[in-house]
Parts: sequence; structure tokens; C-alpha cells
Amino acid sequence: MITFNEVVASDMPADYRVELSYHQRVKGRLRVQIAADLDAGIVSSRGEELRHGDKLADASGNILEILAIDEPVSVAQTDSELLFCRACYHVGNRHAEVQIEAGRLVYLRDHVLDEMLNRLGLEVTEQQLPFSPESGAYSEGHSHSHSDHHTQHQAHSHSDRSVGSHPGE
Repeated sequence: MITFNEVVASDMPADYRVELSYHQRVKGRLRVQIAADLDAGIVSSRGEELRHGDKLADASGNILEILAIDEPVSVAQTDSELLFCRACYHVGNRHAEVQIEAGRLVYLRDHVLDEMLNRLGLEVTEQQLPFSPESGAYSEGHSHSHSDHHTQHQAHSHSDRSVGSHPGE
């Protein structure tokens, strides 16, 4: 198994591509399948988020490009600045992972949050988008997951050929 662990320039041509969910992109160690019969490992610093378009190299110089998959998310939006601030407060008070954009909040689909934000007056829609939430005020600029960083998950290659998943994902 080859291991990709060195971040390289994004303009380097990729030999392989792998599509990963947000929670897979924040794992410190991850096992993936990058070709029909080729398993690989991804090793990154704990808490580091691999973002869409990031590239990693292995010891032989092979380049792996990270692609963020579309995930089932809810998008809550409003034109009211006050309502948006209130929504941010309530979502943050629940310690939910949230991607904050101008006038809208994006979070992994959660019917309880959907209902709460809808009752506050935001328009909530379900979409399929790449998810990259805020990393937190005390982080060093990288997102992290509260799940076990040592558990390995399998991903699927750019060809959309699924090779499995971890229970609870």
C-alpha cells in the first residue's frame, strides 16, 4: 500500500484522484482505494482539513488530488442581518458544525436544526453540496472532528466506484 503524506503545490498534475466527505477529509489516517486494485493511505496532521483541490505526494512522487464530494446538507438563508445573527447564535449554541456564508448557513442535514431555523424565520432547503464548516475560534485554521482520529475509513475513487464505508458514517 502506498502512503500519501506530503502536501504539494496545487498546480502539480495528479496521478490519482479520490472523492472524500468532510469527515473523511479531517481524518489523520485514512485508507482509500485509488484505482481498481490499488489501496492507498492518506496521512495528515491531526486536525488538518484536506480541502477540495489539495494535492498530496507519496515517497515515489505520485500525486493524489483530493476532491470534496457533494453531501446531503441543509442551507438556511435570510436577507435579515439580525435574523442571520440570531440563527448563528442558536446553531453555535448547539455546537453544530456549520459553514457560514453571506446570509446563509450550511450544515449536514439535521431535521431538528431545520425545524428550529425555519421557526426562527429562515428559509431552509435541502441540497447536495461539498461541506467545509468553520474550524473554530481556538483552532489553528484547520477543522477537526470529535470522532476517533485513528479509525480508518474507506472511500471511493473518482470513478464513483464505492468500496465500502465505516459503520456510523
